[in-house]
Amino acid sequence: MLKALNKQMIAGPAGLLETIVVPAQGEARGIAVICHPNPLQGGTNTNKVVQTAAKALSQLGYVCYCPNLRGVGESEGRHDYGQGEVEDVIAVVEHARREQGVLPLALAGFSFGGFVAARTRARIEADKLLLMGVAVGKYPIPTPEVPADTLVIHGEEDEVIPLGAVMDWARPQGLPVLVFPGAGHFFHGKLVPLGKMIQRCW
Repeated sequence: MLKALNKQMIAGPAGLLETIVVPAQGEARGIAVICHPNPLQGGTNTNKVVQTAAKALSQLGYVCYCPNLRGVGESEGRHDYGQGEVEDVIAVVEHARREQGVLPLALAGFSFGGFVAARTRARIEADKLLLMGVAVGKYPIPTPEVPADTLVIHGEEDEVIPLGAVMDWARPQGLPVLVFPGAGHFFHGKLVPLGKMIQRCW
């Protein structure tokens, strides 16, 4: 997994946000902000699925920002069940654009982070959206509809967010779901293929 060689403290609406920045390999052609799983179950920006996505996207030329959202790690503020976290992501996007210039934006997230990324995409424009094991039906606020070209990857044997729940959310949108055979929620033993799948479908 990637090391936190470049850590920044980014100003957010509830205080500083501890953020790992993974440089693009080669010339930067985009910015990606990748959101971590539920911190109430130990989710942070060092999660292996988050880091796998960051590595894959950095190889495609994206500068990847992986924030610890409010109340996680060294980030200030308190966990807000996916509401204030959207404001955190927007703050990281604005910071990234100040640093990198106007580049195409990708929003991404795993589990709770996918829920946050989808809700952020409902607030701001983004060129790409990647949802892995997205936490559908877990929170009082529904997961919003997403653009038709969103890349949704879900484990066939996800024990936390059942595949059926994601299909029920995706079906009315006509939204394709890429089902990863034999994978559970955390993609154990499937991280290398997951990274390759992200790159192949991007």
